[in-house]
Amino acid sequence: MKVYIPDALRSYTGDRRTVAAQGATLDLLLRDLDRQFPGMRFRMIDEQDAIRRHMRVFVNGDEVRTLDITLADSDDISIVQALSGG
Repeated sequence: MKVYIPDALRSYTGDRRTVAAQGATLDLLLRDLDRQFPGMRFRMIDEQDAIRRHMRVFVNGDEVRTLDITLADSDDISIVQALSGG
């Protein structure tokens, strides 16, 4: 699967905007990303195994909030870091 990486996480990927990863679920995909780019999963997933509040994950353009969502090899995954401010 093609995974789009946000600016904030590109230091893990050698500044690559897209990378390839595999997994039957979002959890397995993120574990594959962490295998390839150690430390990346921790920046996205909290201690309760939930997507961190400031991170957004989209599968084929639709936001997902759980790690157990089933993925297909043809899916496009976009990771986005939410912005906040005042």
